[in-house]
Amino acid sequence: MSQVQHIAVVDDEKPAREMVGDYLRMHGFNVSLCEGGASLRQLFARQVPDLIVLDLNMPEEDGLSIIRDLKQRSQVPIIMLTATASPIDRVVGLELGADDYLAKPCELRELLARIRSVLRRSASAPQPAVLAPSAKAARAAEPPRVRFGTKWLDHDAQALRDDEGNEHPLTPSEYGLLRVFAANPKRVLSRDRLLELANARDPEAYDRAIDVRIMRIRRKIEPDPERPSVIRTVRGGGYLFSPSGEASVLD
Repeated sequence: MSQVQHIAVVDDEKPAREMVGDYLRMHGFNVSLCEGGASLRQLFARQVPDLIVLDLNMPEEDGLSIIRDLKQRSQVPIIMLTATASPIDRVVGLELGADDYLAKPCELRELLARIRSVLRRSASAPQPAVLAPSAKAARAAEPPRVRFGTKWLDHDAQALRDDEGNEHPLTPSEYGLLRVFAANPKRVLSRDRLLELANARDPEAYDRAIDVRIMRIRRKIEPDPERPSVIRTVRGGGYLFSPSGEASVLD
């Protein structure tokens, strides 16, 4: 018998979080209701949930601060709920590591579909401790460091290092994408192919999430992020890693 998955619903509005909680329980989930960041951290001290549904607009501590804090110590998937019509909060939340978003008020059936989709992707992500023999061989064959613009990708640390040796941390999704690029230099990779190879997320949930991650990576590695030469956009094709950063008619 499979274990019941645990969802934390974080919303300062009691009717909203109870409505979401009741709906998720009705569909077989174990649900914890939290009124804000403090109660969510108390929950984490007892048990880390399988996924968090997080309202961004809360008075005591905004959701973006909560995402930033959680992603520094856990990779639990997060779905943001936001009532703002502006895309800024959503983009920032995705840059901080959130996995998806929905506008409030949301259709509960769609929220349920997004939750199941993110959980499937999270469950299918490969775990380093149980790599298959072929994956282990591929990992062993990788060079320990790969040059990406202004930085070096350190496979052992799963981090970027500058020429002075200073470490620049990466989120797991950023490292996954850079690792795919390192293994496929000078090859055009579509968004769908990148998502598949990097196990980055379910593309049906947010088909432009890959662009947000690439933008975040470019800020870390490109000599001029406004004119990327290392990871370049290929119109109608996807992205291409150019190790030497040379110009190309593909741009």
